[in-house]
Amino acid sequence: MTNIYNRLSERERRKHLRNNMPSAEVIVWSRLQRRQIHGCKFRRQFSVGPYVLDFYSAELKLAIEIDGDSHFQAGAETYDKARQISIEQLGVKFLRFTNIDVYKNLKGVFESISETIQEMKRDKASAQQTPCVQQQDASPLTKGDKKQ
Repeated sequence: MTNIYNRLSERERRKHLRNNMPSAEVIVWSRLQRRQIHGCKFRRQFSVGPYVLDFYSAELKLAIEIDGDSHFQAGAETYDKARQISIEQLGVKFLRFTNIDVYKNLKGVFESISETIQEMKRDKASAQQTPCVQQQDASPLTKGDKKQ
């Protein structure tokens, strides 16, 4: 199976992006790092296939994208849509915000992130629960009891 996460071929690009984060991403990263939201670990500038995501939680398969000016140029919407579909086919959920959202409604951005994380953790927990199988002779034996 081909490695699609954090490919070596994207290493320099990821490093460059980490070292040159736009201010809106720096603001969001300051709250995502060190498991500050519901204990969820995020990585910044994480690659999936040939694409680099702004923030990614492997535990939840959750991507958070902060769309700056470059996302509103000609052809960018088509590219972003194709990129998102490609990544979602791998089971990754997307949350998208604009720089303006971060600057003017930071509380709302983090409420949305928080609610999504809680919902995804609840869904993950309920999917992992297995129903108990009831047996006819389910009485537990205690020390000293003999099975008849």
